Amino acid sequence: MLRWNRVTVNPEIMNGQPCVRGMRLTVRRVLEALAVYPDWNDLFREYPELEPEDIRQCPDFAAQNLEVESFSLNAA
Repeated sequence: MLRWNRVTVNPEIMNGQPCVRGMRLTVRRVLEALAVYPDWNDLFREYPELEPEDIRQCPDFAAQNLEVESFSLNAA
């Protein structure tokens, strides 16, 4: 199994943003939904097309891809 076999990138879908299984549901949207619905049962009610492995792979994909960018944070 590929590490992110649920994350797809297609220039013709959502302008090439990483999506879940070729759907018009971006990894970013799944992460935002996780912040709103930390209980996966609520998340599945809102997005019934999602499967548990989709949700597991999105944060991992995002975390690994943050390495390519650096952010300047103001220290207090």
